[in-house]
Amino acid sequence: MKKFFNPYSSESVRDFALLLLRLSVGALLITHGFPKFQKLISGNEILFASVFGLSPTVSMTMAMLAEFFCAAMVFMGVFTRLAAIPVIITMLVIVFKIHGSDPLSNKEMPLLYLISYLTIFLCGPGKYSVDYFLYNSAGKGQRAR
Repeated sequence: MKKFFNPYSSESVRDFALLLLRLSVGALLITHGFPKFQKLISGNEILFASVFGLSPTVSMTMAMLAEFFCAAMVFMGVFTRLAAIPVIITMLVIVFKIHGSDPLSNKEMPLLYLISYLTIFLCGPGKYSVDYFLYNSAGKGQRAR
């Protein structure tokens, strides 16, 4: 019973939890970015929100890059913290600009993505990632404490 009330977890549990978080939110967000990618390469007219004075095509391209390519990088654990930044910015734009005056129910999904990717940014990708392999093969060795 004492294990359930222990506020700390082992490193292996934390690394597995980060892997699970990366894989799940990465895969889920890719499903939002891939249709945008398909639409952009189709050559059809782009109907998308124009944000900060940018054209709908530029706005959609930026959202697609974050939701598809950056999400895929987070999924694999490649340059994870850097890849999380565009996703965080995209979700902030969606929550505060696109759905700023909408009810919470319309902001719920982008808020969950925002919280998840912010957690990944702050915690890093964990041991089960390409970043971990690259960091250790570069001779950096032990994880920062």
